[in-house]
Amino acid sequence: MNVRFDTHPSQHGKQIGLATLDSPASLNALSLPMIEALLDHLDRWAHDPAIVCVLLRATGDKAFCAGGDVRKLALACLDQPGRVPPLAARFFADEYRLDFRLHRFPKPLLCWGHGYVLGGGMGLLQAAGIRIVTPGSQLGMPEIGIGLYPDVGAGWFLPRLPGRMGLFLALTGSRINATDALDLGLADRCLRDDQQPALLDGLAQINWDEQAPAQLNSLLKALELDARGARPEALLASRRAVIDRDLDVADLPAAWHAIAAWRNDQDAVLAQAAEALMAGCPLTAYLIWAQFRHCRYRSLAEILRLEYGMSLNCCRHPEFAEGVRGRLIEKRPPRWHWPTIDSVPSTVVDAHFEPSWDGPHPLADLV
Repeated sequence: MNVRFDTHPSQHGKQIGLATLDSPASLNALSLPMIEALLDHLDRWAHDPAIVCVLLRATGDKAFCAGGDVRKLALACLDQPGRVPPLAARFFADEYRLDFRLHRFPKPLLCWGHGYVLGGGMGLLQAAGIRIVTPGSQLGMPEIGIGLYPDVGAGWFLPRLPGRMGLFLALTGSRINATDALDLGLADRCLRDDQQPALLDGLAQINWDEQAPAQLNSLLKALELDARGARPEALLASRRAVIDRDLDVADLPAAWHAIAAWRNDQDAVLAQAAEALMAGCPLTAYLIWAQFRHCRYRSLAEILRLEYGMSLNCCRHPEFAEGVRGRLIEKRPPRWHWPTIDSVPSTVVDAHFEPSWDGPHPLADLV
């Protein structure tokens, strides 16, 4: 299942829970067995009085988690075109239930987001109570490149970013570094990669029976102060005014064309963002615009239920399977069914927000 669960002794017989994603060859991409193991073990730790704190981390130098195992999902979709494969229905339900439980975890939950933190990895990081990044962290929601859309609760955390930054990150799939993540509120602390043992030792020294939150905060502040000189220079801070100005538009086509106009910009960051959008899936862009509108005033549970329906409908339509097959399996540009921003029917966009199951919502228990 490629997840390890260990405990580390702390003061007065207490224990620190260690959940470690252990599939470095796949950049710790989340498979269904990994998700189900995390759900089961974290639920037990939540109710175990000996466990006072949990650290979610991963092995390998390159990534905390580069997303979900979308290859298997796409192959299942290709085998059953126009239908929702059972694997997809179960995968998305369990993944979103895991994200919700992490958001609501009753004990201090730290997530160490080093290296690539993409897609499903962002869902885990953003759900943690204390989100730690490192100088080499690269955070992003790259779903526009594969015909999906930013899910795992992105309808909750992206629209809440300042200005038009959430829309920019969703439409372009741009990656941000540790300093950007702190500036935008997508991370809480930046520590050096070599400080994880010191963090674990410090957690073990906390007296969890008395003023534990203050002790934990002091530990994190001291470690972060020691790591301050290692922070990278922000990528987006100097570009936020341009992004906010150009994406202050009334509809998705206007946003698409505004970003596309950066294609020949002398600013390499904006030019790269434009190239990513132009190579991306036009249907996904419409889904993002609609997702932001639908999610603006909804609770986290309501957003995850909405995203579940969107994800199943992405499996029914051709773009997701083609995006993964082209980009990740055959290593070629995807051949989108609706290849331009003007060719996407509004009925197809609306269909992604219709239920694709019978009876109660499969995530009705998220309250």
